[in-house]
Amino acid sequence: DALPPTDPLRPQLAGPIALLRPWDYRWGIASLPTTLAVFWGDTLWDQASNVANRSGVSIYDAMAADAGAPARLNALLQASQRLQDDFGSWGVPWGEVNRFQRINGAIQQPFDDGKPSIPVPFTSSRWGSLASFGAHRWPGTQRYYGTSGNSFVAVVEFGPKVRARAITAGGESGHPDSPHFNDQAERYSTGNLREVYFWPEQREGHIERVYHPGE
Repeated sequence: DALPPTDPLRPQLAGPIALLRPWDYRWGIASLPTTLAVFWGDTLWDQASNVANRSGVSIYDAMAADAGAPARLNALLQASQRLQDDFGSWGVPWGEVNRFQRINGAIQQPFDDGKPSIPVPFTSSRWGSLASFGAHRWPGTQRYYGTSGNSFVAVVEFGPKVRARAITAGGESGHPDSPHFNDQAERYSTGNLREVYFWPEQREGHIERVYHPGE
């Protein structure tokens, strides 16, 4: 608002600022402001990293102290342009960018925009999100793919009989040919935690194999 009327940033940033101004700071798969805000924050983060390292302060303090209005506006312009270059628009649903992908059993996945992946609504904890999904671009990708955050979540109710729900990112198996390699991915991305089978009556109908250690 404080920019001079003739400043070229005014028309360049009018749309992005109009998108962010009424935002309620909630993430979601369909949220356009989330995408723009994360790209903006990541741009400022990269710019503040050197300052934080040199001065020995936290990167958040460096961003708050050194990112004045010109730096923030230029970072927003850079973020908008990167979205435009990579996705054809600065207004992109967050789920189009932020993805969960499990291709094989390797710890380091060969992320690939051309292979199946699913949208994830939550952001990195660096922006205060819980649940947390730490994702970024990888060599050869435009989308963000996550490798950190809440890989396991459990909610336990203690009482006369323990009840619980839990989720594991992807699945229990590391073998791509297993039905349990990626069978929890959709549940993970939507927060639909599975029931934990503690008691014999809960396990009925769910046991696939029985073995004893050493067999």
